[in-house]
Order: sequence, then structure tokens, then C-alpha cells
Amino acid sequence: MNDDSKTPFSDMQEADLRAGFEEQDYVAEDEIVTTVLLALRLGKPLLVEGEPGAGKTELAKVLASGFDSELIRLQCYEGLTAEHALYEWNYTKQLLAVQTGEDPETSVFDEEYLLERPLVQALRGGDDRPPVLLIDEIDRADDEFEALLLEVLSEFQVSIPELGTVSTDRPPVVIITSNRTRALSDALKRRCLYLHVTPPSFEKERAILRRKVPELDGVVAAQLCAMAARLREEPLRKPPGAAETIDWARAIATLHDGDGETPSPETIRNTLGCVLKETEDAHQVDDDLLAELIEAADEAKGES
Repeated sequence: MNDDSKTPFSDMQEADLRAGFEEQDYVAEDEIVTTVLLALRLGKPLLVEGEPGAGKTELAKVLASGFDSELIRLQCYEGLTAEHALYEWNYTKQLLAVQTGEDPETSVFDEEYLLERPLVQALRGGDDRPPVLLIDEIDRADDEFEALLLEVLSEFQVSIPELGTVSTDRPPVVIITSNRTRALSDALKRRCLYLHVTPPSFEKERAILRRKVPELDGVVAAQLCAMAARLREEPLRKPPGAAETIDWARAIATLHDGDGETPSPETIRNTLGCVLKETEDAHQVDDDLLAELIEAADEAKGES
């Protein structure tokens, strides 16, 4: 892509982006708004790092929904190959074509036999608006896969030896997420703008619950946020993120039918599975820690 070319969102205004987040009930601090705005205006991929549950994946979903664009997701994992990320050939169809010999003039390495995978789909997708390409949890993939991404992220093109170069004048919006389980290469980082998201503050998480679980009493929402914050102070294997707190809020709202009653210690203990997903973490919540959670909830109730 020519650096001087105009990107699809080069005219995006901050007010419009904020309005889009607002419509999607996505609570975004100024840093997130500014960084996303720059990524859109400059047409740069955005690398988002942070703890699981901090809202990294949600950001891509919100942008796709807000722009009414297609969301193309590439979930990364160890052993991810070019065939699963870029394209592969439909070998069965090719074999049948060779066996039947219906059209000997046509190569079996034609578009007809090409199976597009997420990266090629993103370069070719989007009839009216460019798609949003989510490359999720890049830190789960091997180093070799990062190298594979470089051409896509810098030139927005890939090479298919049998067909030539696949490129686009309207690059997708690229969101790459990482849970920081390993260090990413400098080459990858150079091609991206960077955003680090932290677990939500008490106020932000309460604002999220008010939007995502409006049926939950406001005081109870504050109590759940206080308890989630207290749990994050513990040395847990998987501290709860905002997504887990939302699940917890929905569970409490379902059990209490929005009656505004403070959850009992028994209810708190029985619903901890909404926020703690590791056996070792659940075992850490003994009577003493449960009492501290209830104390945090009481303090939040008093401040609400």
C-alpha cells in the first residue's frame, strides 16, 4: 500500500468514533479512543495487549458492528500454518477435474479451486466497507507465523505463486490481540500501533455493568465490581476480567430477578464459578477471603 494513499477512514472524526463506541455500549478511555482513531486514520494495524478479559477481542467486534462491516476472525494457535491463515487448494476438486478431464485447457490452479482463508478473505472482502480483520491471540502462534504476517501487515498483499499477488486498495481494519504469554517480534511491532489495556478500574467496570446488565441494581453492580477488584489483588492463575464480571452480574441478576438485594455469602460463594475459571483459584477463596469479599461489597454499598 502506498503510504500516501488515502485510507478508508482517513477522515474519521473523534466525535464519530466516540459516538460509535457509545452506540455499542463500549466504555473506552481517552487513550483507547485516540489510539484507535490514529490506527483508522493512518490505516495501520493495531496491536492490543493486555490480560485476558480486558476487552481486546470486544474492541474488534465493536468496530465491525459500529462500521456495519464484516468481522473476519483468525484465531491463532500453536502450529497455525499458511494453509489455515491464507489459502489452500481444493485438492479433491482438482483431482476430480484431472480424472474427468472435462476441461483440459483450464489449469487446476485456477480461482475455481482456491479456498480462501481469513487473511485472503480480508484482502478481498467488504463490498461497501472494508472488513475488520481480528487476528486473535497472536502470542499463541509460532514465531514463523509472525513472519508470515509481515507482508500482509505492511503491504496489505499476499503472493500466491500460481495466481500472482492478491492486494487491495482498501485495506481491512486490523486488530491483533495478545495476552503477553510470549514476547512478539520487533518486526511485527514496527508495523502496528500499540495499545495496552489494563483491567478496568472500579468506576469503569461499574459503568460497563450499567450498560451491559441494565437489569442489575446499581448498588449490587457496585458491590460485584468491588469484589472483582478484591479478587484481582490475589495471586490468581487467571484473574477475572471485565467479561467475567459481566457474566457474574448477569448470573446475580437472574438469581435475584433484579430485586436489588445484596447477594448473600452463600450466593457469592455459589456463583464464583462465573469469575474464577481455575480450580486452584477457586480453592483460594476460603472463609477468610470470602469475608474480605463481603467486606469490600459492604464498603461499596456504603459509598454508592
